[in-house]
Amino acid sequence: MTEKPTVSVLGTGIMGAAMARNLCRAGLDVRAWNRTREKAEPLAAEGARITDTPAEAVEGSDVVLTMLYDGNTVLDVMREAAPGLRSGAAWTQCTTVGVDLITELAAFAREHGLVFYDAPVLGTREPAEAGRLTVLAAGPQEGRATVEPVFDAIGAKTVWTGDDGGAGSASRLKLVANSWVLAVTAATGEVLALAKGLDVDPQQFFDLIEGGPLDMGYLRAKAAVILENKFSPASFAVATAEKDAQLIVQAGERQGLRLDVARATAERLARAAAQGHADEDMAAAYFASFDG
Repeated sequence: MTEKPTVSVLGTGIMGAAMARNLCRAGLDVRAWNRTREKAEPLAAEGARITDTPAEAVEGSDVVLTMLYDGNTVLDVMREAAPGLRSGAAWTQCTTVGVDLITELAAFAREHGLVFYDAPVLGTREPAEAGRLTVLAAGPQEGRATVEPVFDAIGAKTVWTGDDGGAGSASRLKLVANSWVLAVTAATGEVLALAKGLDVDPQQFFDLIEGGPLDMGYLRAKAAVILENKFSPASFAVATAEKDAQLIVQAGERQGLRLDVARATAERLARAAAQGHADEDMAAAYFASFDG
């Protein structure tokens, strides 16, 4: 392997495109593929080679990075990529897939001689574009020198959770973190909806909590999206947030847990999506408090 690995990015949506750009800017050789090629084309200006198929994208690569919608999509795309995969390549699986599919993804990696890294990322559009994501990673020690330049290019910090990517420890931590993110987002929308309904100036609420233990940066960031009506472009879309909320609910059920807040959040996001906000920022769950 060369000092700077060749990286194939499969999936160039909001997050994948930003990650690919930062890989290019770090001087890595990047190939990019997306089901809708037009979404990948702008990366050519950054130095990425745009390919027509997943198999073409991964041919000869040292690292394959998947950033797709969900686990089933990841598996489908990797099956398409299979003819081009190189035995011994590292697979950094960055999509939030929950816990149920990790075993199947790890089995695919073994069947094709890939070194599997469970590597979901924490962050949205802005930190992705700035290369300031937090990478949650699990995978073998002996292959980390290959993937660390990739993680360093896309993230400000890598948190290693274990040596066995197939055990899914990184994906489990990602669900725990996302449960908090989604709960705060949903609560922010409800606070502002209630303020509107009770004819309370939201600034009074923010003045009330300012500097105290109830104040937090994320609350203010999502509130600003709502109050300034800046739902597009999305940092993290309603539809994707709903998918993640459902993964959290399902993971809890597997352990005999009732996660009422996560379930209610999933329902709010689904309602907002049905109202036409699916592609807007997840703060648009705010609209679920109103009819129509």
